[in-house]
Amino acid sequence: MQGKFITFEGGEGTGKSTQIKLLAEYLQQHGKDVLLTKEPGGTDIGLELRKILLEGKVEKFDAVAETLMFFADRRIHMQQKVWPAMQNGQWVLSDRFADSTMVYQCYADNKGISYQDIMALYKFSVGNFKPDLTIILDIDPKVGLARSFKKAEGMLQKELRFESKALQWHERVRQGYLQIAQNEPERCVVLNADKSIADLHQDVITAIKEKFKI
Repeated sequence: MQGKFITFEGGEGTGKSTQIKLLAEYLQQHGKDVLLTKEPGGTDIGLELRKILLEGKVEKFDAVAETLMFFADRRIHMQQKVWPAMQNGQWVLSDRFADSTMVYQCYADNKGISYQDIMALYKFSVGNFKPDLTIILDIDPKVGLARSFKKAEGMLQKELRFESKALQWHERVRQGYLQIAQNEPERCVVLNADKSIADLHQDVITAIKEKFKI
């Protein structure tokens, strides 16, 4: 039996990591074989790319190089992890997928990477494959960034390259996700992330039940 592919998207500090783990526990309690993964970094090679992409100075390479690295990670991720797991009937939950690239490198950056560029790279590397469901966690960027930096306090090393960008950039990230959800309502559901972990988890469960009838 073919598995499912569910992606979690959203700006910084929306609580994706927490909610994806809670969903995994819920699905396992309901008899599903679950695989948790992330982009970038879902494979050994991806972990190396993740370090390059998410750490260091904001402008350490241009938008084209950045976008190509994200898609290189994605191709490896799909081939080595996601597609084999789905063929084995697993429910794959991914912390970020291609919507992040569209939003961060196209909608937010405005550095010459067009919608058509992203779609061409997606077609080339992933084909016609799409997530069964994308859960977009939405929050005011000021609130999300405050959460993200608070979480980073006391850490010797933290992936803060994107958090370090200007607030206006994060506003464009938020609007980019809302635009994607508006364009693809059959795939995307937007949830208000400015609430308690427990309340947001219940909203995630509701979305899962409505989509998959479980």
